[in-house]
Amino acid sequence: MRWCVFCGSSPGHDPRFVAAATELGSALATRGIEVVFGGGRVGMMGALADAALAAGGRVVGIIPHALERREVAHRGVSELHVVESMHDRKAMMAELSDGFIALPGGFGTLEEYCEAVTWVQLGLQQKPTLLVNVAGYFDPLIALFDRAVEAGFVNVANRNIVETFPSVAAVLARLP
Repeated sequence: MRWCVFCGSSPGHDPRFVAAATELGSALATRGIEVVFGGGRVGMMGALADAALAAGGRVVGIIPHALERREVAHRGVSELHVVESMHDRKAMMAELSDGFIALPGGFGTLEEYCEAVTWVQLGLQQKPTLLVNVAGYFDPLIALFDRAVEAGFVNVANRNIVETFPSVAAVLARLP
């Protein structure tokens, strides 16, 4: 079993963000679940990978050439794939993963997560898409998703593709 985790290449300003990445990485590894992630050694990505590795887990990083230096590719992971583009990164993440988990992050995290949700909506894949709302970080995004339903752009069945959890512990209880 492998789960893809989308999260920031920055640690953010709230220490609860990195704590959540560390908790999730460690817990997934302890459960024998492999972590697929963006391949960076810095920020929340690095914390996630390091925690999974420290707990004896297997970690697969996927990073495009253009970000290899900027996000400082994590050379200590079990497997590191350096790919040509962000499109290749996302395709490989989807191919290798049984589901997706998003922790706080910036535009890249949001884009990758929303694309995974869209692929489920379009029937291109049938994988869970879980959102961990650490410290209420995703409250505005969740409100936007609900607003899209109210405005008639997203139907309720598609809105329910996004499974939201208040903590890492709650998302772990959801995993098989």
